[in-house]
Amino acid sequence: MKIIIKKPLITQKTTKLAKEGIYVFYVDPKANKNEIKNEIEKLFKVNVVDVRTVNLKRRERGLSKYKNIRQKVKKAYVKLKEGQTINIFPQL
Repeated sequence: MKIIIKKPLITQKTTKLAKEGIYVFYVDPKANKNEIKNEIEKLFKVNVVDVRTVNLKRRERGLSKYKNIRQKVKKAYVKLKEGQTINIFPQL
């Protein structure tokens, strides 16, 4: 069994989107929308309305001889049925 959902992406922009019912996750680059939808529904027990994906390619940053290389990643924007939420920050 492969791991499809890597981790949630938590930034200021994604917390604003979460108020609208859209959550952002890093996912496996080979995963398709149906696999992502099924995995989210199974893990969090919610109804997914829409899944949009973005492929971010490998990129080098830096001007000196030491370059920072960002690996190839895929993000999934998951829209839930109205009134449903995902608790990304569990109570401690």
